[in-house]
Order: sequence, then C-alpha cells, then structure tokens
Amino acid sequence: MKKLFFLFIVLISATGFSQEIALLKYSGGGDWYSNPTSLPNLIKYANQTINTYIKPKPATVEPGSSEIFSYPFVHMTGHGNVVFSDAEISNLRNYLLSGGFLHADDNYGMDQYIRREIKRIFPNNDLVEVPANHPIFQKPNLFANGLPKIHEHDGKRPQAFGIFIDNRLVLLYTFECDLGDGWEDPEVHNDPKEVREKALKMGANILNYIFNN
Repeated sequence: MKKLFFLFIVLISATGFSQEIALLKYSGGGDWYSNPTSLPNLIKYANQTINTYIKPKPATVEPGSSEIFSYPFVHMTGHGNVVFSDAEISNLRNYLLSGGFLHADDNYGMDQYIRREIKRIFPNNDLVEVPANHPIFQKPNLFANGLPKIHEHDGKRPQAFGIFIDNRLVLLYTFECDLGDGWEDPEVHNDPKEVREKALKMGANILNYIFNN
C-alpha cells in the first residue's frame, strides 16, 4: 500500500496537482532548522524550471511520525549531532523501503553523526559513493564530474554517498558540498549568482530523480 501511495505522489506531479516536501526535525542537539530559506528557494526554482508542482512552504516532520509517508522527499541538514531513537530508525527504514527518499546535507559538522545513524537504519548496506554517471547527475542538468562544490570547508572534494535498494537510490548524503547554503537567499552567504545557480540546478536534479524513479 505504501509503495502505491508514493506512486500516487509521482502521478500527482505528472498531472499538475500540488505536492509537498518536508524538512526533518531530529533530536540530538544538531541545528536541524539551519538554512531556513533553502528549501523554499529550491521549491520555487524547481517549480519554475522542471515543471514540478510543489507547495511553496515545506512541511516539518519528525523521523518517528507516520506523516513522513506523505512526503516523497525529506531533507535534513545541520552542523552537529544527530540521534534517532530505535522507533525512529524503524520508521525511517520503512519509509525508505516503501518509496521515500531522504537527503542529508552536511552543513559542516554532522558527518560522523549522520554516518552512524545511517548505519543504524541500514546495518547491512554500506554507504557508497554515487558515480558521476548516475542519472541524478545527468538530467535535467548535466554535472559531468558529479556533485558540485558550493562552499569550502576542509579543502576536500565534494562527495555524494548513497544507499541503494534494488538499484534505487533511497538515501543521498552530500558531503563537503553544502548544497543547502547555495539554496539560501543571496544575502545570507553572499554567494555569486553562478554558485547559487549551480546549487539550485543540482537540487532540481535530485527532485527530478525522485519524481521519475
């Protein structure tokens, strides 16, 4: 039934009715609420450029809530600790196995914590680097070298890691990139227009992948 529900969500996108995406409100002390303008800006960009019909204001959802099954895309970010309870781990696993998608974007400082929690969600699956030839980097915008660099942190290359279930990418973890900063209002980080455009295009690719796979 849950897989059929997510299929219905995709059909909504194709037929022009609005849908909704969500920000994950997690425990542990990390600032889940950081980058408040990023998702609204991504939604606006996607609706204007790739013909999505997403409600302008994202929802907020907790990892243990049954409401999470209403959202085909859930985004999380932050700079620090992330802790899921056992019940939240089970709920997130069921959500992802039922057709949902989680994007975790390291806003600098959450790496060790989110890796730990992802391993709890999928103890038998390793995070693997998503190759540059994966569809998420191919359309509608081409990123020939894979994940773009948006903000500099530790001088490391940007990397996209994923959990694949039956060849479907169900969880995307973006590291040393900071897409969410690039989605924010221009005055927040004073990023050049071309940097923000690059981040928004990558975000649009993520949404496009979700609604077409």
